Amino acid sequence: MRFVLASNNEGKKSEMLRIIRPLIPEMEIVTAREAGFGSVDPEETGVTFAENAEIKARAFMELTGMPAIADDSGLCVDALGGAPGVHTARYAGDHDFDFGIRKLLDELKDVPMEQRGACFVSAICCVWPDGRILTAEGRCDGYIGLERGGSGGFGFDPVFYMPGDRCFGDIPGDEKDSISHRGNALRLFAEKLRDFGM
Repeated sequence: MRFVLASNNEGKKSEMLRIIRPLIPEMEIVTAREAGFGSVDPEETGVTFAENAEIKARAFMELTGMPAIADDSGLCVDALGGAPGVHTARYAGDHDFDFGIRKLLDELKDVPMEQRGACFVSAICCVWPDGRILTAEGRCDGYIGLERGGSGGFGFDPVFYMPGDRCFGDIPGDEKDSISHRGNALRLFAEKLRDFGM
């Protein structure tokens, strides 16, 4: 079975492919462009990560006529009432994530370490042309550091820390995949897909 990956985010795409291919090696996973299609950027109007993942998966399925796998993920910060949450990608407005990181650190500048809890959440959704839908969700708990501490990863990885003061931006890819929100979601998705009869 051939699946299309519903993502225009290059960092997310490479991470998703790196995680899911070893889990389900019999699957062929391509981007819409690799399959000979253009792309689509649907408006993410959902109020949950799962709703937005389904919106994206459905849009790419309709574009290509292929089963489409989408991820919607983001950062939820306790001191900000769970924000930026589903608005993570738009948190920086028209600016890049470096601006978003500075904005986040500024918003938390007076928040003590014990109140800087946060988590990354990832929702995976696959939509088939025949109407079937499969979803899975994963999370990774940690906290927001006082300053940028990592140089790798993407998005808010450079300021997200795991217990033991390990910055997501400095954890090697393979190790990160084993503990990350996206890794947890994709492992659950792979289990469900096998039970789904794939």
